Amino acid sequence: MAVTDCYRIRPDGIAVSVRVTPKSSADAIDGLGVQADGAVHLAARVRAIPDKGAANAALESLLAARLGLPRSSVAIIGGSTSRLKTVRLSGNPDDLAAALGEAVAQAGKRA
Repeated sequence: MAVTDCYRIRPDGIAVSVRVTPKSSADAIDGLGVQADGAVHLAARVRAIPDKGAANAALESLLAARLGLPRSSVAIIGGSTSRLKTVRLSGNPDDLAAALGEAVAQAGKRA
């Protein structure tokens, strides 16, 4: 399982598969996870509750902060009412992939 398994390159950046856990004790990226069908996703937790988009906004803010991106470069483009979401990261795909890889590596060091 590699970081490259959780995203796909888009013309304007990358689209990342993310499984978010709301109502957590902390906002954090927990590394990679695998779904029942074998698909790989980025695992994240947010303190916000899933009400009126609060958890989605918290996830976007978390990813922007951890990846060193402006908040406007992160947007949920699929699964807004589901725990499994598709998040668009806008920018240079190579730079975004490197930042994502570093965030996952840092999550592994905390575990």
